[in-house]
Amino acid sequence: MNSGRVRVLRPEELGAGEREHWRELRAKSAAPRNPFMEPEFTDVVGRVRPRARVAVVYDGGEAAGFLPYERGPLGQGRAIGLGVSDCQGAVLRQDLVPHPRELLRACSLSSLAFDNLEAEQELFVPYAVEEHTTFVIDVGDGYEAYERALRERSPKFLKTTLAKERRLGRQVGDVRFVFDERDPAALRTLMEWKSAQYRRTGRRDRFAQEWISRLVARLAETRAPECTGTLSVLYAGSRPVAAHFGLRSGTVLACWFPAYDTEFGKYSPGLVLHLRMAEAAAAEGIGLLDMGRGPAEYKDSLKTGELSVYEGVLARPGAGAALHWLGREPARRAHGFVRERPRLASLAARTLRGAARLRRS
Repeated sequence: MNSGRVRVLRPEELGAGEREHWRELRAKSAAPRNPFMEPEFTDVVGRVRPRARVAVVYDGGEAAGFLPYERGPLGQGRAIGLGVSDCQGAVLRQDLVPHPRELLRACSLSSLAFDNLEAEQELFVPYAVEEHTTFVIDVGDGYEAYERALRERSPKFLKTTLAKERRLGRQVGDVRFVFDERDPAALRTLMEWKSAQYRRTGRRDRFAQEWISRLVARLAETRAPECTGTLSVLYAGSRPVAAHFGLRSGTVLACWFPAYDTEFGKYSPGLVLHLRMAEAAAAEGIGLLDMGRGPAEYKDSLKTGELSVYEGVLARPGAGAALHWLGREPARRAHGFVRERPRLASLAARTLRGAARLRRS
């Protein structure tokens, strides 16, 4: 590669100068400044995932690139926070083009898996096997402009949602929205709602995994200019009825864990919450809300556009890469087969919901 050397460090071993170089490189990127790509996110992952590492690529004695990752058995690597991170990749000086497999060798990795690689990652995109859509809300021209766009595209949706918000206020209690709630009890409530949603829909409960619960709790305390944990809560009277936890930079709100109290489902509190989040984000100067990959009816209703993210693996020949393929590729292909067949996907969803009900009974 056209660089001097690579040092592999634990996230906490990065010096202040290296962290600043990371931020400067990220600021120069043409990609949206997603907070998952900031050093603070990697640092917090490192506190709950002991195998977290950062490869620092030096050129001319200066840190010119950073690759955060986690190292598993036989050198099988994965993007930092894979499974929960919604934006992944390396942070490189624009003229720095390391050879991908040489970079893996320098990290003692046999492979590097990613599932939300950002589109601008030219170093790794050639190794993607799937392209996914992530849905975004653009409020760069202000919330009023966004509302006008919603009225033009789907006037019934906006009218109905706002009417439900007013009905919630009349029948339950005055509606109040807090963009950046600091009450730990509200975060615990959100996590309980989200766990119940996972179980209700037959999905794996992320918050049953200790490291994810610890990660979210630590990120909730993170207050950096380009990576701030943000808990937004919609209240009716004194009761929280919907909440969301995500990360924000100066320009992007990465939507992550939304949930609501099903007792108030008829009021569509999750949709109301997202409208208020968009309004508050615009007021803070944040121009983009990234709702993440994966289709959902609420995303289709709220979105103004779409971006691409990629899933795949870069591998060097060897046993570690073969094990990665055997352990991951068959399941990935099965999931892809189902996703590409809507009727089969619907049947699978119904089956999972039925299994979840059986487990609860």
